[in-house]
Amino acid sequence: MKLYWLPLSPNNYTVTAVADYLELPLEKIAVDVMKGEQKTPEFLKMNPNGKCPTLADGDFYLWESNAILMYLCGKKAGGTDLWPADERTRIDISRWLIWQQAHWMRGCGTLLWERLVKTFFGGGTPNPEKEKEGEEAVRFHAGVLNQVLEGKNYLVNNQLTIADFAVAAPLPMAKAARLPLEDFPNIARWYQQIASLEAWRKNLPNIPQ
Repeated sequence: MKLYWLPLSPNNYTVTAVADYLELPLEKIAVDVMKGEQKTPEFLKMNPNGKCPTLADGDFYLWESNAILMYLCGKKAGGTDLWPADERTRIDISRWLIWQQAHWMRGCGTLLWERLVKTFFGGGTPNPEKEKEGEEAVRFHAGVLNQVLEGKNYLVNNQLTIADFAVAAPLPMAKAARLPLEDFPNIARWYQQIASLEAWRKNLPNIPQ
């Protein structure tokens, strides 16, 4: 399998971390977005959205990071507790994967863009209105996450699943992007467990603090 990815992007290194956790070999191909490699006809045949990560497994192409996480679990011989066979458990995990993309990453992603990525791409200084919008979204959804994690080690059935990997995606950049998470101790406690995983640590980029 080949993974076309952006090493600095949270939803990208989450995929490589899960692949390493499952001991699934991936050929990682970095996409140079500054050169527009994601807009070439060759890339757009694999992913018409022109975004990363994109997985190529033979002639099967898959985009959307959380879909890739589920697919990788399906490739693990004998199955994996990261994506248990029980239907209700899978629905619960899927709920968190949808929440991560629809709500959590929307708020965190706004602050990551305004306070980190925007300058890198020559987009100028942070927009105060966008920062305010991002902070409000992060605080609200962090409150939801913090409440759910009360007395729990992990999000679903109190065991590690791909839901934990996905929701943890922006947190390595929390300090650099000044995500407002100081008032949510359950998130900090939970993330320390994810951060201690070798598969997680080895896939994180060097993040300026």
